[in-house]
Amino acid sequence: MPLAAGYMAAAIRENATLGDECQVEIENFPGSVTPLEMAIRLLEGGAPDVVGFSVLGWNVNQFSAVAETLKQANPRSLIIFGGNHVANQADRVFRNCPHVDVIVNGEGEFTIQEILDTVLDGGDYEKIADISFRSEDRHVVTTPPRPRIEDLDELPSPVLTGAIPLLDADGEFRYDVALMETNRGCPYHCSFCYWGGAVGQKVRAFSRDRLKAELVMLAQAKAETIVLCDANFGMLPQDMEFVESLIEVKEEYGYPLALETSWAKNKNAMFYKIVKLMRDAGLQSSFTLALQTLDANTLENMNRRNMKINQWKELAEWLNQEGLDAYAELIWGAPGETPETFLAGYDELSRYVSRIAAYPLLLLPNTDYTQRRDLYGFITVRGERDDFEYVLANKDVSLEENLRMQRFLFWARLLAENMVLRNVFPAVRAIGGVTQSELILSLAGFIEKQDDAGARLLVRSAESSTADPDSLSPALELCFSSLEFDELVARWRDEELLGMIPSKWRGVASEVVSFDLDTRPLPDPVRRGYPEAELQTMEGVGYWTAEREYRYDVPQLMRRLSASDDLGSVPSPGRTQLRLIFRDGFAELAGSTNHEETAHFIARTEMLREASFLSR
Repeated sequence: MPLAAGYMAAAIRENATLGDECQVEIENFPGSVTPLEMAIRLLEGGAPDVVGFSVLGWNVNQFSAVAETLKQANPRSLIIFGGNHVANQADRVFRNCPHVDVIVNGEGEFTIQEILDTVLDGGDYEKIADISFRSEDRHVVTTPPRPRIEDLDELPSPVLTGAIPLLDADGEFRYDVALMETNRGCPYHCSFCYWGGAVGQKVRAFSRDRLKAELVMLAQAKAETIVLCDANFGMLPQDMEFVESLIEVKEEYGYPLALETSWAKNKNAMFYKIVKLMRDAGLQSSFTLALQTLDANTLENMNRRNMKINQWKELAEWLNQEGLDAYAELIWGAPGETPETFLAGYDELSRYVSRIAAYPLLLLPNTDYTQRRDLYGFITVRGERDDFEYVLANKDVSLEENLRMQRFLFWARLLAENMVLRNVFPAVRAIGGVTQSELILSLAGFIEKQDDAGARLLVRSAESSTADPDSLSPALELCFSSLEFDELVARWRDEELLGMIPSKWRGVASEVVSFDLDTRPLPDPVRRGYPEAELQTMEGVGYWTAEREYRYDVPQLMRRLSASDDLGSVPSPGRTQLRLIFRDGFAELAGSTNHEETAHFIARTEMLREASFLSR
């Protein structure tokens, strides 16, 4: 959903002068589109007079190529770049993207109006605040910064004005999720983050009435998931008001079904109230423990203050007891962290939440890490298909150590973060004392020794993952869509996993693995061995249902483990028949790394027949 472009388009259309003088269109390109395809679409109706690009590290190279083509078609065309990756980076941007004319360094809604006024009047760019451009003698000129917009309601809404089209030709909501802002600004100043220049600033909020009106329009368009672009949601009274409005809209229209956001780093009483309210209303979400590291030295280098250990543990346990989906975030490659401290933190964290999003550190423009790169001894490489700086080494980590950890990150993200496997991690830790990282590396090592086509695909993806964020996509597609992955995991289970745990628990562990494989999201029932699955509609949402039988009541065992961190005595085997209920629509997400969305597609279960016990 092109939210940033929508703000710009709305600001232009609703301007008393520009609305009549300018014809504004939004071109929203998927990540897979080529510069050739973009250029053709932009030139089909004639070369535009002005083109603004919303730039981030993954699209700057493609947009630069398109800008060159546009200049060939219309040398007078004005090319504007804005966004986190180019703000305050004028020298480098103009050097690498010579066909760019103007860079917007801050919030763009009022700036774009002044740029277009200047184009129409033939005025001077030096009078416009917060931009960079080149003078007639090709010197870079950067004007003074513009104050942050205090009253956000002054900005025309891209949703309410219709600047962003919500429905496709078939009348369906046209995006995978709906993006919204409830506020702008972030009070923190983490070394790895920029957040649009809003770090270290007070939070400015949109009004409740405006936000509710936007929610109503999105609900009428049947947007299932709202994703907030806020830096820290859930710590202010206005956040509670937004959730109250969201629930009211859901009760009236049946949508939205889920809310995803960057939850506040340190949870206060307001967060707990919001979570309880969402739970009681049946509003889905993934709640985040955004710790980034558990190492005190690394935390200090990050300019960051986490919850104390006892606080995040208590929060994780509370979310678990409430039956709420939660995940944690860690960053590998930060100064101060070593492989040993990172894996120790990873495994400590996994005792409370197995879904850990473990990301490699990227050096982003305008961040403290980038500005102090010499102090931290960073050695980086630019991506092959993007312009991010990927860390190869720093003063605390050698290249060899980093490559070893990059291998772990790939498999940890594939298997745990994206929930290809889930229950096996806490189960095997409880019955065999095997840590989550040990289990992940065991399966990785097993797959690396296999010669199946699927194994080779996974290994190739892992080998290219250091500076290729897209390497996970084909691996996830295989893991979710193919029975070949089931066969690989079954062989690993039989040949390695069962030898890691006491013999009396092997039958239980085997069934937990089968249950994890059976209940992972379902892109295509036939390809995954569910030809008998039936598609049903429940409260307007499609679900696939199928039945499976297990020798142990795995859901009950996992509830017991969740409640007491102990499985107790070995249960007697029997026959437990379950109905598996998969939300339809995962085919479009099977290769996506959006694990917050993936979480909504894990099968839920219903008991069909209580366990009837077999003799041992």
